[in-house]
Amino acid sequence: MNPIPELGPMLKQLRLSGILDSLEARNREAIDLKLAYTDFLALLIQDEIARREQKKFTSRLRRATFRTNKTLDQFDFDRLPKLNRALVHDLATNRYIAENAPVLIVGQVGVGKSHLAQALGHCAIRRGIDTVFTSCAQLVTTLNAARATGAYERKLATLARVPLLIIDDFGLKPLRPPQDEDLHDLIAERYERASTIVTSNLDFTEWDQAFPNNRLLASASVDRLRHNAYCIELEGPSGRSPKVAPPPHKSKLAITQKPAHS
Repeated sequence: MNPIPELGPMLKQLRLSGILDSLEARNREAIDLKLAYTDFLALLIQDEIARREQKKFTSRLRRATFRTNKTLDQFDFDRLPKLNRALVHDLATNRYIAENAPVLIVGQVGVGKSHLAQALGHCAIRRGIDTVFTSCAQLVTTLNAARATGAYERKLATLARVPLLIIDDFGLKPLRPPQDEDLHDLIAERYERASTIVTSNLDFTEWDQAFPNNRLLASASVDRLRHNAYCIELEGPSGRSPKVAPPPHKSKLAITQKPAHS
């Protein structure tokens, strides 16, 4: 008698229906290898744990809202010979998240700031750490929209609790009131409580230019971001080189000549 069909409803009741995906294969494996019942059960439990971890990873990856699927394995270190690789690989261990320390990444357009930030985000998600990726412009727009609907405090609290927040393209557009206040409030709420990765085209000495209307907010915000921060400067050529068009093909049509008449 094959008990597998009868197991389906019971596994669903126990919220273990995922075991059904590998049950038949594991059963055949147990028979072929003459596994003990405990070894067979261990294999099923391992499969279920792996499925649940993959499901959690997929869910975290979706909530992170990364622009693209950029990982550290895909990062071209050879293009940036001055980059401190040891620091990058240390950051990939997520130790800075346990320290609630910021990571600040600066460099010219196209050198890989967003790629590196998202890659570190992937490292965090693989360790089960919730992560949110957003551009600075999108972030302040979201906070402003929440204010318009009376949900500002709730949205601010939600963003403040995210274990890792990645803010891309800081300073790309100047912050106007109340954008500058909103960003300052978020930075202040996360200060020494959660880790924030920030990328910018501006040099560190130019970050106050992102707050053109309020130098006091600029000083307070930048000071909090830079305190105990890991700073990375990317120097190298842009990785966004345009594709070169192939040369036009010469026509291979044969040209026939009529013989001259005498």
